[in-house]
Amino acid sequence: MDVYKVARELRFECYRVIKFLPHEERFNLTDQIRRASTSVVLNMTEGCSRKSETERKRYFEIARGSVIELDSCFDIVIECDYVQKVDLEKTGKLIKTTFILLSGMFKS
Repeated sequence: MDVYKVARELRFECYRVIKFLPHEERFNLTDQIRRASTSVVLNMTEGCSRKSETERKRYFEIARGSVIELDSCFDIVIECDYVQKVDLEKTGKLIKTTFILLSGMFKS
């Protein structure tokens, strides 16, 4: 499943980026990014295990919400000048791709 592979790559990239955040963000942004990126993968996995289409789509919707949450977190990271925007290009592409692929899951 392409969306699962991309979501896992997004999670890996998020974990890479949080290493550059300042120590004082350990319990704020770092934790939030870690939880949201993991939530994308876990909710997709749980959604795939559901027999009901309605239930499946609900888990995919939660995963997509976590993708939006990550996008907002990285806006904060850039605004606070923790990481330069150019250094988050790969992350941004993965966020966009994951969102698009998850949105496609609602049609199938």
